[in-house]
Amino acid sequence: CGGSISNSSGMLQSPFYPGSYPNNADCVWEIQVENNFRVMLTFRDIAMQSGRCQYDYVEVYDGPPHSSPLLGRLCSGSFPTYISSSNMMTVRFHSDSRYTFRGFQAHYSSVPADHNTTLLCLPDYMHAVVSRDYLQSQGYTAQMVTLNDSRCKPIITSHEVIFNIPYNGCGTIREENNDTINYSNMIKVTSSGYIIKRKKNIHLHISCKMLQNTWMQIMYVAEDTVDVNENQFGRYDMNITFYDSSSFLWQVHDSPYYIDLNQNLYLQAYLHSSDPNLIVFVDTCVASPDPHDFNTLAYDIIRNGCAKDSSYVTYYSPYNHLARFKFNAFEFISRHTLVYLQCELVVCRLGDYSSRCYQGCINRSKRDTSSANENVNVVVGPLQLREGGAQSKNTG
Repeated sequence: CGGSISNSSGMLQSPFYPGSYPNNADCVWEIQVENNFRVMLTFRDIAMQSGRCQYDYVEVYDGPPHSSPLLGRLCSGSFPTYISSSNMMTVRFHSDSRYTFRGFQAHYSSVPADHNTTLLCLPDYMHAVVSRDYLQSQGYTAQMVTLNDSRCKPIITSHEVIFNIPYNGCGTIREENNDTINYSNMIKVTSSGYIIKRKKNIHLHISCKMLQNTWMQIMYVAEDTVDVNENQFGRYDMNITFYDSSSFLWQVHDSPYYIDLNQNLYLQAYLHSSDPNLIVFVDTCVASPDPHDFNTLAYDIIRNGCAKDSSYVTYYSPYNHLARFKFNAFEFISRHTLVYLQCELVVCRLGDYSSRCYQGCINRSKRDTSSANENVNVVVGPLQLREGGAQSKNTG
């Protein structure tokens, strides 16, 4: 029932389909396909409580659920097809406590957008590309293309005009809504006639929308930097590394990291972004012997900002984009060969005291969802108990 989907194609269906769906279900699927593709969703079957679709229904949104236009709400009848305007679409299935039916089945796939312009939302900047063939077809040359801030010049190649636009410069505008922190700018193509103009100016509005409340699970290998894929709807790039002491001077590069029982483990979460007005908060960290399952056999170190393990300590951080903390290696590592950590890290606007980052330990049901913040989930590990002959390069 619901979840984040990043496959290029697949099937969605109501729970237990083609059997009867359960009462009081509320499933939200967020489909995010590759950069510069669109999501195409085609319904193949729908049988729900009909009428005005106010009790049981399926809703399709053109992007994230809270800030995007509703493309359609349906419960029976025809089998429509919807196409998103970006690389993301949300499907919500809702049922009440009364009647139950077969439900719905739909197929989704990714279809390429036009290649006149492309946009990548990278950790430090927006990478916008305009095709010179497209400009030529409209009667323009590459030299007529400028950014809102004309001091930020493009790179011109034989086929493309390329802008690398920082999130905190070149006239980039930043705003927040319920789902995203948005960075937008405008590329202008203007004709050079001073007295008369025979061609329309082209304004290319570009926007990178960094998703909120996103659980991003990444296998972390200590030697490598974790790269998070960024699209028109992007995710903040975040990693977690071990350090050998509370001074946080020497990073641990071992993988697996061999440790002793009850050893102090020092961790630093790092947000990679060119926007200086962001702050990082450690919301939840869970340990598990399985990097793909943090529910069946799991141990909470911190949850919803509340320390669950008595050895958990936070440290002063010299920068807003860093969060530092430690805990002790715990008992169940003696019963399992490897242990992995999954930490949920929250990114908020600096100085937004209503946001999650400034609320500390809270009950999850009391969260203020109106504030713009993003949750990124990172997996780090493995940790391995040091036995007789195993030596760590970072024994200090």
